[in-house]
Amino acid sequence: MGVPRVSIRSSRTIIHYIIPILSILILALMICAPALCQEPLLLGIHPYLSCSQLKKRFAPLATYLSKEIGQPVVVRVGSSYQEHIAAIGRDQIDIAYIGPAEYVLMRKRYGPKPLIVCQETDGSTTFRGIIIVRDDNPASSLSDLDKGEFAFVDPHSTMGYLLPRIMLQHENPLILAKHRYQFLKTHKNVALGVLTGDFEAGAIKEAVYQKFKTRGLKILAATPVIAEHLFVTNTTLAETSVNQLRLAMLKLKNTPKGVKVLKSIKPSLSGFSPVSDDAYNSLRQLLDHQEKKDGAR
Repeated sequence: MGVPRVSIRSSRTIIHYIIPILSILILALMICAPALCQEPLLLGIHPYLSCSQLKKRFAPLATYLSKEIGQPVVVRVGSSYQEHIAAIGRDQIDIAYIGPAEYVLMRKRYGPKPLIVCQETDGSTTFRGIIIVRDDNPASSLSDLDKGEFAFVDPHSTMGYLLPRIMLQHENPLILAKHRYQFLKTHKNVALGVLTGDFEAGAIKEAVYQKFKTRGLKILAATPVIAEHLFVTNTTLAETSVNQLRLAMLKLKNTPKGVKVLKSIKPSLSGFSPVSDDAYNSLRQLLDHQEKKDGAR
């Protein structure tokens, strides 16, 4: 059986179609090659919820930023608040979401980082913490707490430890002196710990209190109002990239798709606003004053 012959005409026809297709493929590869070769930027998050929850919440933001700046962005959840602070300070994270006290501590220890934006919660760029007890607890002030342990979030949590600790040192120092407290890692754990009666009181963000208050919690005290969480970058990121990130995040609240990205992080997140280091001066003064008091003991 002979080998089928291909006519010169049919060969020319095949080549006629193949050459344009190859040209398109080569051009596409040339355009996409730089993006494919780029290392992904790490979007670091402190572990205020479980790793799986945080990756799910921040994945839409990472996808959005990837498209806006033309470079892959992936979510990285810190193993602890302390590890997260160190990773930012040592420029091991490209973009970082960080709490106010974490930011103040990180800047003091490692120096300034480029600021991107501050978050808005229900239209506000400030927030406060709440010290909670159960509805059936007769206590009306922090000085009344004497029946059980106190629940904190993490030693580096602004509203889950640092500011409530300052308040307790003024009004009920025995809780701290006798170590009648535990760290429960997340604000949700603190709320549940107080609800179940395992802890007499606890410190949480106001947003978490709003979520759990109808289940039997009441406010015993509130922290001072301070500037909200913010995003920073490492010091090696190009200024053009920092500006791209800032513009991309500022315009999120202006479109339905952008609002969807915001609500994925948390329902009360209404947008991002410009931010400056000066916004954290009042918190910085509080923490510095407390550090001096601790050092004098």
